[in-house]
Amino acid sequence: MPDVTDQQVLDALQVVKDPDLHRSIVDLGFIQHLRSCDGIVAFTIVLTTPACPVKEQLKGEAEAAVLAIPGVKQVNIEMDSSVRSFQSKDMGTRLAGVRNILLVSSAKGGVGKSTVAANMAVALAQTGATVGLLDADIYGPSVPIIFGIEGPPEVVDNRIIPFEKYGVKLMSIGFLITEEQAVIWRGPMVMRALTQFFDDVLWGDLDYLVLDLPPGTGDAQLTIAQSLDVAGALIVTTPQDVAFADVRRGIQMFKQTNINILGIIENMAYFVCPCCGETTEIFQPGRRRKAREEVDVPFLARLPIDPAIAEATDNGMPITVAQPENPQSQEFHRLAGMVVRELAKVQYANELATASG
Repeated sequence: MPDVTDQQVLDALQVVKDPDLHRSIVDLGFIQHLRSCDGIVAFTIVLTTPACPVKEQLKGEAEAAVLAIPGVKQVNIEMDSSVRSFQSKDMGTRLAGVRNILLVSSAKGGVGKSTVAANMAVALAQTGATVGLLDADIYGPSVPIIFGIEGPPEVVDNRIIPFEKYGVKLMSIGFLITEEQAVIWRGPMVMRALTQFFDDVLWGDLDYLVLDLPPGTGDAQLTIAQSLDVAGALIVTTPQDVAFADVRRGIQMFKQTNINILGIIENMAYFVCPCCGETTEIFQPGRRRKAREEVDVPFLARLPIDPAIAEATDNGMPITVAQPENPQSQEFHRLAGMVVRELAKVQYANELATASG
């Protein structure tokens, strides 16, 4: 029997489709380094992110499709990734080496936004992505506490070298002031500080730079939204009426600045009893469902309120590091996967729009 041809393999792989983009992994250019000899077929599936939540599904479907070809005895598949750079039509400022900028906003304080941003950044890094986290909350920096870092960063040739911990590059105004020191700055000084973090921090090569925004929809948020080429924004909230009122304002801000809203994250939404395992809703489910229906934005995750998260954070270690097997850590990993899936949709739509002129 003649050897299997590359075209036969590619034709067989046409049935394997990305579940979000609804196109085959062949048409999306995921198949690389295809080779076959004596009934053994080998190739690499190169995904757009190492955090892809369906990579094992795609690998299994690809293996089954190729094994169905007459004459194929064995299939060897390697999984790899190459994170694409986001580039909008508006062409905002792109930070050197940073492929995707993700904004984490709350539009309201006290909803655990910084904890979500930190654990999501760590979860992305744990998949193999290169990740940075910029604490853009000048008045209330949280990153130094969450990661247990004190002291000023190193400066080389007038460039600030970010700290690196748990696989994430970190920068915060909190590294430049004492814990007791209050930042009493007017708007222009805040803007200058943020600009310095964009221009003077040596972020290096990053797949994702996560920006932990200050609460609200003021000057700082608008400066960031209007000056950077942002791949997408996430809104963290608690599922209650007063919080959703601010979510609506945040949605309008991002829409007015032409930033893609990847989704909403409900934090501290429920409590799981450590003794009996019973789940208790913190807020009224009926009102939550009604609020969801009023906003045309995907809901990516519902995260619980858990003393373990608070304890890990207070000890300077995100729960994704302190207790990686904890169900809450797994929720943050699931969230990271949902975020990159939504980002892939945005990137694909953007590429199609660019190609069509």
